[in-house]
Amino acid sequence: QGRLVESGGGSVQAGGSLRLSCTASDYTYNLNCLGWFRQAPGKEREAVAAIYIGDGATFYSEPVKGRFTISQDNAKNTIYLQMNSLRPEDTAMYYCSAPSLPRACATEFQALSAVTRYDHNYLGQGTQVTVSS
Repeated sequence: QGRLVESGGGSVQAGGSLRLSCTASDYTYNLNCLGWFRQAPGKEREAVAAIYIGDGATFYSEPVKGRFTISQDNAKNTIYLQMNSLRPEDTAMYYCSAPSLPRACATEFQALSAVTRYDHNYLGQGTQVTVSS
């Protein structure tokens, strides 16, 4: 039901780029609010970006604004995270997230909070991103 499958992680040098993909089941995609968070060892979950499928509105955390772009492909039930100008501090496990609470993407604050929730949230298996200096 709440299925998310990520791909696209890897290792790059600082300044490089990667693109992550997250393909959702029909049920999960129709929750209409999907996003990404990351978690480095020993650290808390950190919201990265979110997208409201209904109108394509996008939301970004401050550390990634101007470098990362979240997008959608409705025909494929897939969202993407294009990551440019990568930095060593971007190194983390990246998870695709689909909050299940209503109006999860109503505002930037709500969206970025919702994608990191431990409850009311469907998650993918995660994909590792490693950026070397």
